[in-house]
Amino acid sequence: MDQHIAALRATAEAVREWDERRAASEATNVAYANGLLGVARDEEAGRLAIVNYRPRGDRETRLKLAYMAAYLIATRGTLQPSQMNAVLEDTRDRPSTSVS
Repeated sequence: MDQHIAALRATAEAVREWDERRAASEATNVAYANGLLGVARDEEAGRLAIVNYRPRGDRETRLKLAYMAAYLIATRGTLQPSQMNAVLEDTRDRPSTSVS
């Protein structure tokens, strides 16, 4: 998760730099689009690493779910059905250990 947060910050910085290059006419529209595509692919790879991560315990499962929820709320994003299933499988695989 820390790596993904760092990647998100790097993504924001890269987008800002590409915007500045484009505004200063230092980058063509094609170079700008390719640059943003590369940035988006890097972010997606980090997000998918978290989606596909198999937590090693209840604590990691809760952290993964909380992180994904916060990420989706902050970005107003969604997951594909297969990604949602991957996230939810982790909670189904573990018996509940909560104390009432």
